[in-house]
Amino acid sequence: MLSDFLEKKIVEQLPYTPTEEQAELIVQLSKFLLSQQNDELFLLTGYAGTGKTSLVSALIRVMAELKQKTLLLAPTGRAAKVFSAYSGQSAFTIHKKIFRQKSAVDFRFELAENLYKHTLFIVDEASMIANSGDSAFGTGRLLDDLISFVYSGEGCRLLLMGDSAQLPPVGQAYSPALEKDNLEGYSLSVSEFCLTQVLRQSRESGILHNATLIRRLIQNGQIAAKPKFELQDFADIQKISGAELIDTLNQSYNRVGEENCIVITRSNKRAALYNKGIRAQVMQKEDEITNGDLLMITKNNYFWAKDYENLDFIANGDIVEITRIRRYHSMYNMRFVDVSLRFLDYEYELDARLLLDALHAETPAELEAINKKLFEQVSEDYADIGNRRERMKQIRQNEYYNALQVKFAYAVTCHKAQGGQWNTVFIDQGYLPNNPLDEDFFHWLYTALTRASRQLYLVNFDNDFFR
Repeated sequence: MLSDFLEKKIVEQLPYTPTEEQAELIVQLSKFLLSQQNDELFLLTGYAGTGKTSLVSALIRVMAELKQKTLLLAPTGRAAKVFSAYSGQSAFTIHKKIFRQKSAVDFRFELAENLYKHTLFIVDEASMIANSGDSAFGTGRLLDDLISFVYSGEGCRLLLMGDSAQLPPVGQAYSPALEKDNLEGYSLSVSEFCLTQVLRQSRESGILHNATLIRRLIQNGQIAAKPKFELQDFADIQKISGAELIDTLNQSYNRVGEENCIVITRSNKRAALYNKGIRAQVMQKEDEITNGDLLMITKNNYFWAKDYENLDFIANGDIVEITRIRRYHSMYNMRFVDVSLRFLDYEYELDARLLLDALHAETPAELEAINKKLFEQVSEDYADIGNRRERMKQIRQNEYYNALQVKFAYAVTCHKAQGGQWNTVFIDQGYLPNNPLDEDFFHWLYTALTRASRQLYLVNFDNDFFR
């Protein structure tokens, strides 16, 4: 039978003998792939260490061998880079593939026509896909637009992958792309499979061992008391104090490089404090910004990408390195700097202008105030244009109004880190309220733990977090 042949091919591509659970998944995937029904969707959820990436990588290699078309997607550039690395095939952001800019002067993107035929769209990190967000893209409901795009193509279907123990999208109580009932609301026949069995080689990792402990507490609703980390006999997860942080960070930077390390915090304000301290005490940097500084984009920007082929926009969450500081200047009672930037997750370099005032904003409220002030100041230059539509069009073309908004990227919140993976991760406990912990904290902790591929440090965690 054809299904037996396909199952055998997938197993041959695995670096180990599949577990019973994985073998059943391979059977279900084979049925899905061989089905002639176009209104089907496969939802694959799997927790850290259960072999989800190995299985999907095997599937992708088999599809390529059999000359079957696949397209790999992820919600962010960093997630796409991780997906590409483990699958051995190019992966793209969802936005890049399903939207197109309306015109060269209109920074809005509409749903593109799906010209793919008989293609399996595989989307990783689907827990991050929101159904609310930037209205500059399509309907502003990314899951709606993704499903509409895929199933408008001839013979195209969708495989969504994710980890339901991770944080849901910002402002949402759950991940809509990982809920079978929600997906069936699109008039699709949804097959669902959840990998839960942690592989033996994963159990040997302290990072995955403790991530599994947290995940089981979430599943069992045991979220009132602090989780108990188990560090004994594991070299890849350690508890350190604030006093040890500077030396440990310095050693990690020297060992694997600044790009491959990250500090994860629970708030933007805490991240800002860390970034300031890291630059001053670990890197010994005194200037406000320097060549080599790592920055994270904090707001989608469509202006500076317009002259670069295949770069549609600069996305919130992209990490860049300053390769050259060109010129500082003041305008509209604010400070700006022109720089050259290298994107860590793409093979791109570009010139752009940064809004320095936004670099030091510690809270969303501060940033909102800066944006409001800038808009008001820029608007005064166009007050003589009577037509409001034309006036707004001219404002949107202003280089200062379009300055990139960034923060230092040595420490970020967990939502900003989600979808990415770093060699070495430092997790800061941060302030804990006296009242019982909630489920959101456990999802935050699990997501933070699973950002580390090699080494994890728990910073300033209370003693009662440990056995």
